[in-house]
Order: sequence, then C-alpha cells, then structure tokens
Amino acid sequence: MLRAEKITRKFGDLPVLKSVDIHIEAGEMVSIVGASGAGKSTLLHILGTLDNADSGSIWIKNQSITALSTKELAAFRNQNIGFIFQFHHLLPEFDALENISIPGWIAGKPKKEVRDRAIELLNLLGLKHRHHHKPQQLSGGEQQRVAVARALINAPAIVFADEPTGNLDSDNAKQLHQLFVQLNITLATSFLIVTHNEELAAMSTRVLHMKDGSMVIP
Repeated sequence: MLRAEKITRKFGDLPVLKSVDIHIEAGEMVSIVGASGAGKSTLLHILGTLDNADSGSIWIKNQSITALSTKELAAFRNQNIGFIFQFHHLLPEFDALENISIPGWIAGKPKKEVRDRAIELLNLLGLKHRHHHKPQQLSGGEQQRVAVARALINAPAIVFADEPTGNLDSDNAKQLHQLFVQLNITLATSFLIVTHNEELAAMSTRVLHMKDGSMVIP
C-alpha cells in the first residue's frame, strides 16, 4: 500500500528526518508517537505528498510518487489520499454536506454521486440530523467528524491524520480514535495517524515510535 525508503529532510542545517523507512499494508491502521520535534508531522506531510523530502523514495499503491508531475500528483492525491488535521479547516459559509462534497467536486464526479456518498458518510458517522448545519452550529467533535467524512468522500486508499484529537477534550478524542478503528474495519481503509497520545495510539493495529528524526524500538 505505502512504502517509503531513506526519507531525509532538513530545515536549514537542522536534520529533521534521518533516513526514515516505513511501510503500511493495505487495510492497516498505524499510529506514530513521539515527543514534539521528533519529526512525526514532517514525515506525515511528506508521505501525504504535501511536502517534499530532500532525498528518498515513496510508493503508494505501487505508484512512485517522485515520478509524477505536479498536475499528476495533485490528481493522484485527490483520488487516493485523505487528510485529517488537528483543526478541521471547514469552510464556514458551507454546510456539512457541502464541506464534505468539496473533494468530490474537485475530482469532477457527478454531483448526485457525490451528494449520495456525502449523505452516506454523514449517516455512518452519526450526523444524520446535521446535513445542513454550518460549522458554527456544530460542536467541536461534530466538526471533526465532518472533516473525517470529507477525507473519506473519494474512497481513498489511505487516510493521513495529523494530531486529529489535539483540539478535542478527552472524551471526544477517545470517541474519534474508536471511530477510526470502526472505519478501518468497515471500509478497509488504511490509516496513518500521528499523535502524542500513546493510550489512543494503542487502539491501532501497530504503533511506531519516533525520536530525533528516526524510527526507534521502544
């Protein structure tokens, strides 16, 4: 599903990633834990094609990411990768249904197909009565669920989640991770989650540890 070899990244003279290798199997749910500054988010952004490594190779679904042009990479990202961040980044003028639909519209899919899929996801995530609520009318946990649905709208092969519970209270954080487990099983979607919370990370099928830009054995 995903394979990366010898990923390096520097910010100025500071080495942030030091020849990192990682692989994710299809349908696997993997968490990366470590202290702030360990390189977790930088690695996630590079694997998710939001940033570039200084060196190394990445394959997703047997496709070499480094071989793609900028236009090809944008299309590949839209069709194969979902993202969930600490802050939901929902558009305030759009309701839940519209926010979820945006990646589908960008992909050029038929509007009815996108709408039906968005409704299906909202219902699956327990937001059946929130279709036409705007972000300011939703709780923090509900807003993050809308962001999760948006990440899933194009049925991606893998979802990258960067500190997805960092802006939630402990109860909502636990519920979100339980939701990831449910979605991983129900949809067979791979998840790679960066988190500081080792208790929540333990819900994953596999936990990786990072320290000072490298993967370590705990």
